[in-house]
Amino acid sequence: MDKILILDFGSQVTQLIARRVREAGVYCEIHPFNRTDEQIRDYNPKGIILSGGPASTTEDGSPRAPQAVWEMGVPVLAICYGQQTLCMQLGGMVESGHHREFGKAELHIAEPCPLFDDFWPVGSKQQIWMSHGDRVTKIPEGFKVVGTSMGAPFAFIACEERKFYATQFHPEVVHTLDGAKLLGNFVHKICGLGSDWSMKAFCETEIAKIRAQVGSGKVICGLSGGVDSAVAAVLLHEAIGDQLTCIFVDTGMMRQGEGEEVVSLFRQHYNIPLVAVEAGQTFLSALAGVTDPEVKRKTIGKLFIDIFEAEARKVGDAAFLAQGTLYPDVIESVSFIGGPSVTIKSHHNVGGLPERMNLKLIEPLRELFKDEVRALGRELGLPDTFVGRHPFPGPGLAIRVLSDITEEKLAVLRKADVIYLEEIRKAGLYDEIWQAFAVLLPVRTVGVMGDGRSYDHVLALRAVTSVDGMTAESYPFDHAFLARTATRLINEVRGINRVVYDVTSKPPGTIEWE
Repeated sequence: MDKILILDFGSQVTQLIARRVREAGVYCEIHPFNRTDEQIRDYNPKGIILSGGPASTTEDGSPRAPQAVWEMGVPVLAICYGQQTLCMQLGGMVESGHHREFGKAELHIAEPCPLFDDFWPVGSKQQIWMSHGDRVTKIPEGFKVVGTSMGAPFAFIACEERKFYATQFHPEVVHTLDGAKLLGNFVHKICGLGSDWSMKAFCETEIAKIRAQVGSGKVICGLSGGVDSAVAAVLLHEAIGDQLTCIFVDTGMMRQGEGEEVVSLFRQHYNIPLVAVEAGQTFLSALAGVTDPEVKRKTIGKLFIDIFEAEARKVGDAAFLAQGTLYPDVIESVSFIGGPSVTIKSHHNVGGLPERMNLKLIEPLRELFKDEVRALGRELGLPDTFVGRHPFPGPGLAIRVLSDITEEKLAVLRKADVIYLEEIRKAGLYDEIWQAFAVLLPVRTVGVMGDGRSYDHVLALRAVTSVDGMTAESYPFDHAFLARTATRLINEVRGINRVVYDVTSKPPGTIEWE
């Protein structure tokens, strides 16, 4: 398969480059910048993209691209830090502390370039997104300037002879208008690749790979109740049928009716062998008195693995364990900042794969992003109501109760969550919102309800929009929606007497409030 290699220098938005390339119908992978020359050549990419990063090329020991990048004869697109290291390595110069640019800026198109000739005319001004403190002050021999900005005289440079292009701005973010087109032109016009990356093609290829890997062996798959593990399970069942056994551990921390939905979907609709374990009371006892969210996560993760392992032994002679690890999990685990990780960073396996289980790991979704998993689920025939649902964290409602966990609090939160999502759906907003949920705050307030006083919980509502799940903005509900929803919650859910709406946004590199 023809592919693009993205070398990661630690940018918060490197994953967006991969998304844009795949949206153009081209397969790509993100690898750490410190791959060896031999590894780069063995990968045999048709083009290479260098990401941005937080370091300064002016500092000793700062990251550099492998020498093979410049010697393989394939097109190169260098972005932000990538541009700076390209210039440093090929004979240019970079200086720090000059004309910092962060946020929206204007790119002045000075010369024609095949990367943008069809949508950015010479002499025009285009909106771009900058994020740099250093800047290039001298470009390498053979390069020309095709675009400038107020703070970057070499904002866009090109060497047509070698098909090397470098931008100080970030074309991968949505704030750079037509940035996706620019990346599309790089992979199609410059690298000469077609649009052959599709979910149908991926599905067929992955089924063949699973059959070859598993042979006649048995596979155990852990279901969390979320989209990722469900899609992985259905894909595996398409490949190996009844060689697959799914294990679903109901932690008692799921949204209302989700446990029953999972059991019904897999046993009745798909007829997939399923072991369902009701373990709500076990988890509730283990979490008694726990308030710290990280302790909650670790407690749930360890207990989940213990129960899962006990059930897996009952299946007998299984050789493989499948889980729904996604590409962002893989990227995080090999980030050059932290080095390779021995712990699989996925809520499907919170504590890592215990060696004592002696099972080989299958991760059929490890090449996909979240939206691609949804597309694969639809390709496999999963109902849209299931694959289109909002993301739900592995620890579930436990980290949406910001105090100790009790059955009463979980019941309050479940009912509130149902009403909130009902109102969102009635308003036709569910698909516009990336994620919406209710949170039970660790405070109580005095209120007057009718002729009496109440002393009850405060409920917070959260809703965000996102293109990619990496950055998020709070959804701008109108006052009428919030008033209507709050009235229903106060009237219908015993245990709350105040409702607030959280308008916190999620900037790059942060964790959503869960």
